[in-house]
Amino acid sequence: MTASPRQLPYAPTPYSYLPNPALTAKINLDEEVKLSTTAAERDLYDSLAEIYSIIITLDGLEKAYIRDSIPESEYTELCGRLLNQYKSILKDDTVSRDFVDLDTFKRTWNIECTRATERLRVNLPATVAEPSATHAGSLNSTNQPRSSATGSQISLATENFITFLDALRLNMLSKDSLHPLLSEVIQSVNQVTTSDFDNRGKIISWLIRLNGMKATEELGEEEARQLTFDMEGAYAGFKATLN
Repeated sequence: MTASPRQLPYAPTPYSYLPNPALTAKINLDEEVKLSTTAAERDLYDSLAEIYSIIITLDGLEKAYIRDSIPESEYTELCGRLLNQYKSILKDDTVSRDFVDLDTFKRTWNIECTRATERLRVNLPATVAEPSATHAGSLNSTNQPRSSATGSQISLATENFITFLDALRLNMLSKDSLHPLLSEVIQSVNQVTTSDFDNRGKIISWLIRLNGMKATEELGEEEARQLTFDMEGAYAGFKATLN
């Protein structure tokens, strides 16, 4: 019985072929592969990596808050810090151009993080956007201000409402003018009451809307009139809780 030829562990090469050393790739397998070749590229990739990390961390923080695994005060501080870091990084035009928007970034890097997405959309910790009674203090049966609210806290909330409405009357209609003022309104209101008074939800809705705008983008005339109407209604609803 004739023995079969031994099977080679690789595809046979024509005998006429001789490797050309000049065309052989010279790769050092021990050499670190660099994603960037310039300092600017390295800074860009570092910033995008920070954004990725913030989104993942924020999603985990939101889950911990929902499970009641973290004190509300600690959650509020950490969430506020992450939101500020996110906004700060995206102020860089180069990073912002490469980032495009949150949905595009998530698709590019194949991440979901639905809870973090919602928090970034609202741009406020859950304890601020929707404060619980345990966070802001107990309400009585008539939804009056919490008993621990001081005169200075009530005065500050009132002043913030008036300041915001004055800004609208002065035609300060850009996001970077209105968003910080409206954030101060809701935060000071939460120090006084967690009551879902008339048009309180409008404050959150407008915060989300302003947050989705570019920093220098301005509201149109009709939008400004609607915002003024909604905030006057919210101010009246807030004052009703004080009676």
